[in-house]
Amino acid sequence: SLRIFPCISERCDALNKMRFLGSLKGARVLVTGASTGIGEQMAYRYARFGAQIVITARREHILHRVAEKCVSLGAQKVLYIAADLGSLLPSFVFAGGLDYLVLNHIGASPFATWDGDVEHTRWLMQVNFLSYLQMTSRALPSLEESRGSIVVVSSLLGKMSSPFVGPYAATKFALSGFFGSLRHEMTMRGSNVTITMCFLGLIDTQSAMEKVKGYTNTKAHPASEAALHIIKAGATRQWDTFYPWHLYYMILTGNLRYTKHTKPPTPVTQ
Repeated sequence: SLRIFPCISERCDALNKMRFLGSLKGARVLVTGASTGIGEQMAYRYARFGAQIVITARREHILHRVAEKCVSLGAQKVLYIAADLGSLLPSFVFAGGLDYLVLNHIGASPFATWDGDVEHTRWLMQVNFLSYLQMTSRALPSLEESRGSIVVVSSLLGKMSSPFVGPYAATKFALSGFFGSLRHEMTMRGSNVTITMCFLGLIDTQSAMEKVKGYTNTKAHPASEAALHIIKAGATRQWDTFYPWHLYYMILTGNLRYTKHTKPPTPVTQ
């Protein structure tokens, strides 16, 4: 009989999420890094909810394929823009209004000991961090008008350090620091815009699995499920979310596991 209360709580939580997810129909969503991996899966999920979607990435031919599938899945409208997110998107992207800005793109970075390449680290900071700030700055007027949300896709490596990912982790720590501070500032001035930080573990994208092959026994989780988790968190206006959920406890205990005595990967020249 004591179990009835958790069950009621879980049911109410599920109903609450369904109510918010229903509001995604017709929502104006911009997803960056949407040609492959988690970004691609988010585009498909938003399409199934009947959203109006703008997707961006570098490779136009792949974006075209993703856009066509989004239409077939039920998206009300789809626009794709091939762009290097190290630079600015065209102004018209933000002119039609926006409900969700989903920042997901990343630059390529080797899984290797740092070789002292400061230029690559500077470039990675531009793509993985500064471009997020640039897009946020341009999208905020539209998001304020719509009472919208900024969804930042980050990583466990933005909360805990690990070997072989120094430059990448630095960009993710930067995201945590900046958007955490911005959230406080916006709350203080009574802004209607929500910022959701999404901290992900190892996801079974092709690029991630190729990098860590032979160096970790950590279970990889499905990109499609990670995408749905992110969308739910944004739709329910959560501040922070972790996928899988046990990452939260890993952060509390500082228990980030990797293979002991692993031979460092061979550095990759960019």
